[in-house]
Amino acid sequence: MIRLRSGGPDRVVAVGAHCDDIAIGAGGTLLMLCLARPGVRVDVLVLSGGGGEREQEERAALAAFCPGADLRVTVLKLPDGRMPAHWEEAKAAVEELRARTEPDLVLAPRTEDAHQDHRGLARLMTTAFRDHLVLGYEIVKWDGDLGRMTAYQPLSPETAERKVRLLQEHYPSQRHRPWYDREAFLGLARIRGIECHARYAEAFAVTKLTLDLGE
Repeated sequence: MIRLRSGGPDRVVAVGAHCDDIAIGAGGTLLMLCLARPGVRVDVLVLSGGGGEREQEERAALAAFCPGADLRVTVLKLPDGRMPAHWEEAKAAVEELRARTEPDLVLAPRTEDAHQDHRGLARLMTTAFRDHLVLGYEIVKWDGDLGRMTAYQPLSPETAERKVRLLQEHYPSQRHRPWYDREAFLGLARIRGIECHARYAEAFAVTKLTLDLGE
């Protein structure tokens, strides 16, 4: 059963198709969670980028985004942009992750994401983690696939600025991309903040939610 409860999660799963997806989509949320709950377990699975510079960037970044957490990171070597052709490998990785953790919260791509790798991973998550709260994060890109979101995590200005600073610091391989800049990240966070009466926020898609509000 999917439950929304008070007190915060003790175990979190975060998955990304590529290195930097998790940090872009949910970096502020992870920062807040880990600072509020020292020792929280965070299991991370990234499908591509393993064995090179991208994996090194990802591990350093996630350590910064998850301060004080019991962080466990797996980065695979599936080819970027080819996840549909490697469906069985991706599915096996997600099922192995599911077998070794029982999370309170799952952070994953949205099923409506236009990128085939993001979308494919999102669909795997909803079948492997059927009885868990799965929040689908968003990533701004040229596809123009940003939509109407259903859940928000307000971010303080300090957390929003820290997120952007860490993104710029830990992913030098991405700085050349035209969309990878302070204005894009803070601009989206400001819009999502307006939508939930906050200065900044990260927004998520939720496909199914069971409330446990007491009797």
